[in-house]
Amino acid sequence: MSVHIFEVGGSLMGNSVTSMVLVTTAFLLGVGYAFKVLFRQAQSADKDAKLPPVIPSSIPFLGHAIAFGKSPIEFLEDAYEKYGPVFSFTMVGKTFTYLLGSDAAALLFNSKNEELNAEDVYSRLTTPVFGKGVAYDIPNPVFLEQKKMLKTGLNIAHFKQHVQIIEEETKEYFARWGDSGERNLFEALSELIILTASHCLHGKEIRSMLDEKVAQLYADLDGGFTHAAWLLPGWLPLPSFRRRDRAHREIKNIFFKVIQKRRESPQEEDDILQTLIDATYKDGRPLSNNEIAGMLIGLLLAGQHTSSTTSAWMGFFLARDKAVQERCLAEQKAVCGEALPPLDYDQLKDLTLLDRCLKETLRLRPPIMTMMRMAKSPQTAAGYTIPAGHQVCVSPTVNHRLQDTWMERMEFKPDRYLHENPAAGEKFAYVPFGAGRHRCIGENFAYVQIKTIWSTLLRLYDFELVNGYFPTVNYTTMIHTPNRPIIRYKRRQH
Repeated sequence: MSVHIFEVGGSLMGNSVTSMVLVTTAFLLGVGYAFKVLFRQAQSADKDAKLPPVIPSSIPFLGHAIAFGKSPIEFLEDAYEKYGPVFSFTMVGKTFTYLLGSDAAALLFNSKNEELNAEDVYSRLTTPVFGKGVAYDIPNPVFLEQKKMLKTGLNIAHFKQHVQIIEEETKEYFARWGDSGERNLFEALSELIILTASHCLHGKEIRSMLDEKVAQLYADLDGGFTHAAWLLPGWLPLPSFRRRDRAHREIKNIFFKVIQKRRESPQEEDDILQTLIDATYKDGRPLSNNEIAGMLIGLLLAGQHTSSTTSAWMGFFLARDKAVQERCLAEQKAVCGEALPPLDYDQLKDLTLLDRCLKETLRLRPPIMTMMRMAKSPQTAAGYTIPAGHQVCVSPTVNHRLQDTWMERMEFKPDRYLHENPAAGEKFAYVPFGAGRHRCIGENFAYVQIKTIWSTLLRLYDFELVNGYFPTVNYTTMIHTPNRPIIRYKRRQH
């Protein structure tokens, strides 16, 4: 997660009351941080443990926040070259220890939650958005049960239904684009993915309510995933926090009515909403309406960022490499037939070039730059002892482009996966969806969703860059989105 202190500061200093609260908060945090540093030094003074090398900083409390926020990938790559696969630095009163490279990253992906804890890092972001009683607001064993329930609903039988739904939603949405023009691809795909995900994951009742008002509620709720929410106390009277909390209440009320109506209906549907209504914990207790609503919100928003961002980047890579774009269309004709009939799930699996394009997009532009855990006890990686209290991080973005792992590391080369490459034998060199016990349960749905959308779009349009412009990365957002994502399109004549 990049921390762009200038962006955060500029957006937060909107009025004098907020400014006063922030100044007071910053002062108290600074004092607390100074005491914490002194206490930690006293604690570790007599220890013989080999601590990770520390990147020095002359700025108290803020540490490397400004340098990291401006260019996080360059910052981490420079540190890797200078300090090796494990190093620490301070930022906004916290100590971060990064594990770069497959061997070092193994610590995070193989760890148990009581060793490297996720709730301590993510709960302040997710709880106001998803609600109490779900995700990182509950003990990890309960969260694992909830994930298992969701995974039950994310199965191949449902995916086969989803392909047709996503294809129809895509055609209907892009009908408004006309025959040619230049449009914001990221904005369009963000809206489309809310529609398709809601239809597939929430059920037809909730999808039917998705008008502009509800879409705005989703946007306000989604506004809770910000640097401000991660860095600052949740009780601050920020406008974005108030919009988030109001949207949470209103969406929950909408969901409560749908859930109750479904419970009272004699007809059972075959979707994830029904899966959650029928699910029970190990002790036999069913999910409450509040838990179901929170899980539905989490299921939608946790995947929406990654899918919309990845879909947009994939579009720009295909627009830049017209030869690969045409090969993808030719593959569809070979697999589905020259007439390009409606897609089905089995055909989608056979679109192997499109699959490799998605995989390569996720390598070069993984949507989440950093995966984090809080060290609850001392941990060892690459011969270093990481003290309790450090935020232990792995960066998929950096791991996916390490010079000593990937050949032609900055090039979009989908066919690299046809051949053996240096990263093939390294378990954690490619981790866009996490790995091990921490692997994302929505990975398979994301592949189905993105491949179906782009199979449909490639049938509809020929895409190209506008005046050769390929978007730069916006590092000021939690998810690394494209800057100025305008693409040129022209309807295909089959």
